[in-house]
Amino acid sequence: MPTIIVIGILVAVFVFVSSVYADVLWYNQLGFERVFWTEYLSKAAIFVVAFLLMGFATWISLRLAYRSRPVYAPDGQRQDNMSKYQSQLEPMRRLLMIGVPVVIGIFAATAVTSQWKEVLLFFNQVDFGETDPQFGMDLAFYMFSLPFIGLLTGYLISVVLIAGIAGLLTHYLYGGIRIEERGGVVIGKPARIHIAVFAVGFLLLQAVNFWVDRYSTLLSQNGRVAGALYTDVHAVIPTKTILAIAAVLVAVTFIVGAIMGRWRLPIIGTAMLLVTVIVAGGIYPFIVQQYQVVPSEKTLERDFIQKNIEMTRKAYGLDVVEETAYDVQLNPQKNALAKDSATTTNIRLLDPNLVSAAFDQLQQFRTYYKFTKTLNVDRYEIDGKTEDTVIGVRELNVDPGDTWVNQHITYTHGYGVVAAYGNRVAAGGRPDFMLSGIPTNGVLANDDTYEPRIYFGETSPDYSIVGGPADWEPRELDRPASGSGSQDTRNTFEGDGGPSVGNFFNRLVYSLKFASTDLLLSDAINAESQILYDRNPKDRVEKVAPYLTVDSNAYPAIVDGRVKWIVDAYTTSKNYPYSKQQALDSAVTDSLTGGTRAVAATGQINYIRNSVKATVDAYDGSVTLYAWEPEEPLLQAWQKVFPTNIKSYKDMSAELMSHVRYPEDLFKVQRELLATYHVTDPGGFYDANDAWSVPSDPTQSNASIKQPPYYLSLKMPKQEKEAFSLTSTFIPQTAPGGQQRNVLFGFLAAEADAGNKAGVKGEGYGKLRLLAIPRELSVPGPGQAQQNFDSNATVSQALNLLRQGASEVKNGNLLSLPVGGGILYVQPVYVQSSGQTSYPTLRKVLVAFGDKVGFADTLAEALDQVFQGTSGAVTSETGTGTGNGTEEPGTPPATQTAEQQLTDALGDANAAIKAGQAALAEGDFAKYGAEQAKLQDALERATEAQDELTGAPAPTETPAPSETPAPSESPAP
Repeated sequence: MPTIIVIGILVAVFVFVSSVYADVLWYNQLGFERVFWTEYLSKAAIFVVAFLLMGFATWISLRLAYRSRPVYAPDGQRQDNMSKYQSQLEPMRRLLMIGVPVVIGIFAATAVTSQWKEVLLFFNQVDFGETDPQFGMDLAFYMFSLPFIGLLTGYLISVVLIAGIAGLLTHYLYGGIRIEERGGVVIGKPARIHIAVFAVGFLLLQAVNFWVDRYSTLLSQNGRVAGALYTDVHAVIPTKTILAIAAVLVAVTFIVGAIMGRWRLPIIGTAMLLVTVIVAGGIYPFIVQQYQVVPSEKTLERDFIQKNIEMTRKAYGLDVVEETAYDVQLNPQKNALAKDSATTTNIRLLDPNLVSAAFDQLQQFRTYYKFTKTLNVDRYEIDGKTEDTVIGVRELNVDPGDTWVNQHITYTHGYGVVAAYGNRVAAGGRPDFMLSGIPTNGVLANDDTYEPRIYFGETSPDYSIVGGPADWEPRELDRPASGSGSQDTRNTFEGDGGPSVGNFFNRLVYSLKFASTDLLLSDAINAESQILYDRNPKDRVEKVAPYLTVDSNAYPAIVDGRVKWIVDAYTTSKNYPYSKQQALDSAVTDSLTGGTRAVAATGQINYIRNSVKATVDAYDGSVTLYAWEPEEPLLQAWQKVFPTNIKSYKDMSAELMSHVRYPEDLFKVQRELLATYHVTDPGGFYDANDAWSVPSDPTQSNASIKQPPYYLSLKMPKQEKEAFSLTSTFIPQTAPGGQQRNVLFGFLAAEADAGNKAGVKGEGYGKLRLLAIPRELSVPGPGQAQQNFDSNATVSQALNLLRQGASEVKNGNLLSLPVGGGILYVQPVYVQSSGQTSYPTLRKVLVAFGDKVGFADTLAEALDQVFQGTSGAVTSETGTGTGNGTEEPGTPPATQTAEQQLTDALGDANAAIKAGQAALAEGDFAKYGAEQAKLQDALERATEAQDELTGAPAPTETPAPSETPAPSESPAP
């Protein structure tokens, strides 16, 4: 039996050591070994200190209580019973005297070790240079010192209580404290001293707690607004001061009582302290709140609400919002869009949330590739003009039921980036690709080819074994050998992307880590093999920078010949005085994160800064951190802890800088707070008569899901030139039990373009512009605009025709734009036919301005309907008109699938039948004949399409690149 126990302990130790060793290899390979050792050693040091404090205090308490036990205990039935317990415990007394403190110390130290960040920040803190509005303390005290003091005093109180209780139980067990037959309690002198020492320690620590609680009131979230309010300042803070002094005085009485051997004074002092806690700490603040504040709350709380507004806006970066009154026009005017051509020519028609299926069908090429359900929006410069771009990565799609060799040796990486114009489509409503195919072609392709292999991505396998010598037979399946061939090439990874598994010990370590005997025994592993794991870009940034909160979305970009994942990261805190706390996961959840994109950020915060921009190389997984806000105090503190791991943003290349954008999660948090904190007058804030909310996504069936913000290029009123921006809208907040008014109250845009100069931020980057709409105007909100679309008779009839032939109509993202002196809504309409190989194609465009609705095949035509044929904004230069070699929805496509041809033909036939019947009813036989001719033509086309569908085998694989027309081959409309 002892042998089995020893073997079990050795195995457990080896597993633990191997896990630590694997982490060391991973961090060393990335060059972030200092992060690992700093975190690991910090936790170890905290554990040791906490263990020694708890363990030693408990041990010394047990030891002293045992050594001071009475030599001759009085007789009696109770004492006889205790003697039996003593005799039973005596054989293992020595073991218990050591074992109990050790066990208690381990559990206590483990609990406190998780607070390592608070400890490191305390010892590496920097000043904020700003003070709180109540005590005049530098904000660093609240952000760095107060959490540590709270942690320390809380732990010391637990040490005193546990050690004290352990000592008292020992005194009782050995007769130092005994209950007499008559019911009295006799406490020996050693036990009295023991009680006094721990009571003094407990009371002094409570005095510190009372004193520190004065400052903690500034972090309170329990009042009408966050921070110390009238009752806190005039009742709670003074009483906390009194209680701190009272606790010290009562501690003195315990010292006196222990010396004199009389407990009357300490007992009276303790009773008075308890009464003071109840009266001063509870009853008095309640009376002040209920009978002084509540009747005059708006007046008495005014100054404190003002503090809350100012501090909350600072904490979330809302103090620099540029608010402009926007006198909205409700009726479209001729030539109204002429001055907004910079915006209307770049309206993004391609919905990144719907076209992933089109990317799959047109650009997947092999079943082992796939695109994420939600693509990203970026911008690229084409012929000197910046174009909004919908971009996706052809990532790996491995069957989890496949063999171990296929999952981890054969299928190791995805291949290439695919990008399409955001403001136009090609033949048949499909995406107009600017970068596509294998090998890559398109206007974004140039002589400087980029590395297309994607070893690190959002859907990469848990781990892959890659690499080998030059003469090693390639085992990694790479890509289709040619555009039309069925053969695939193979490849060997040549980078430095993961720890080596070329020796037996490392293979054994990783076999244990991933619980795989195949990894240990496989003949596909050679002396130069590497193991790639933790491959999700967000996960990699979180591991190398555990002190940062990572954004929910990582997006790809081609930067300096490499595919880079760009990840935004934040320094956050919940200790900013007078600032409202926000549930991070709730604030950033919307119709995208709720369905296709996981929320990475969680927890309560009341301070946030986008302090770091990170990149992850898609080929070798290398991580680079850039200090985006180098003067931010939290980041400066962490840079003192990890001084070599973060570069300056000035080290960014011009190409990387051109793809940096304003982060989504930060914007979502800001818009959530701005819904209330756009009001800066304390009186108006108290009345809450102008509270806003983020509208629900009208394209979703779930009415409780928020509409996501949208990236698009636009020019805000009073803005000098158009800019890539992140936008959102506001509607009035619904009163409890009231009906939602879906009218527009505000429009928010954050300038998202960081610029295109190396080491230089764009002057306008991060500028928040808020358009406040007069409350007396009834401007349709997103939900009402969607309702106007759905209820329009013309639109409804046309969409019903599009649904013929088992086709499905899908509403694209509803974009809101402040143009033409009002608010313009634009929504692309997609149609998807039935069948496994079908995908959504852009067929129509909906436009609304006020209550006027436009619905046409092209954006230009829809705008002309609304603005009386004078949109004056959509030209052939942008691809949303004619003459540029691309095609808008509704133009007869040169290349359509048989399913699309059948759908169009059935729709035309249905329209001809209805028109013919109407002509007959009016006696117009000439028109009836014309419609019958149209019907015959439509039926013939439908028959031909049906024959093509039934006569040819169903496609099982997407056409190769050469079979898909390149953008330049798309016929002109």
